[in-house]
Amino acid sequence: MSSTEKVDGFHEAAFTRVNNEPDTIFYAQRLPDSLMDMGARTAVTALYQTSLPVGGAVLDLMAGSLSHYPEEAHFQDVIGLGASKAALDTNPVLKTRIVQDLNADPILPFEDDSLDVITLCDGIAYLTQPLTVLAEALRVLKEGAPLIVTFSDQFHQQKAVAMWQALEPEDRARLVSILLSRAGFAELDTGEVVPPEDLTAWRDTVRAVVGRKPRA
Repeated sequence: MSSTEKVDGFHEAAFTRVNNEPDTIFYAQRLPDSLMDMGARTAVTALYQTSLPVGGAVLDLMAGSLSHYPEEAHFQDVIGLGASKAALDTNPVLKTRIVQDLNADPILPFEDDSLDVITLCDGIAYLTQPLTVLAEALRVLKEGAPLIVTFSDQFHQQKAVAMWQALEPEDRARLVSILLSRAGFAELDTGEVVPPEDLTAWRDTVRAVVGRKPRA
């Protein structure tokens, strides 16, 4: 059973959901696929090409069947942590797979200062304890290492938290920035990529927020 976090300045029901069944059960009943269209996935990969450090250990947090990492990227370890075993099993880039429902257990199973980068694609909308999870991400990242949060306008309405659904798309990036800042991330950078009018296969605007663990 997931727990709901109370965050100062937000309504007490901000991070509640319509469907509160365990995520491991909910996603096991669905195809292991992304809600992003092909154009949006390509945009995320393009961002990763310029943002992912070379080598080291990368964690795909709330991973699904696709991580969107560039084909030419090489890492010491590619770890996928997500609620769906089926999705993780079909993800071709993962070297390490961890099945974990962050809403039931938000503590990441990694040592302090052990990861070179964390990516969180189309997952932050579903976190009922966002500050706890983001604080954990900060703990396990090395100094100066980035957390790259990306999302489109598509989401599972049954599972997205109330605050996410109440906001306009452009305001969701502001929410993510506030949460990252409160969790202790610095050097925040935001941006968005809008689909070209002549590319019908791409309809989803992609928004990104990048934060870094401060150096001591």
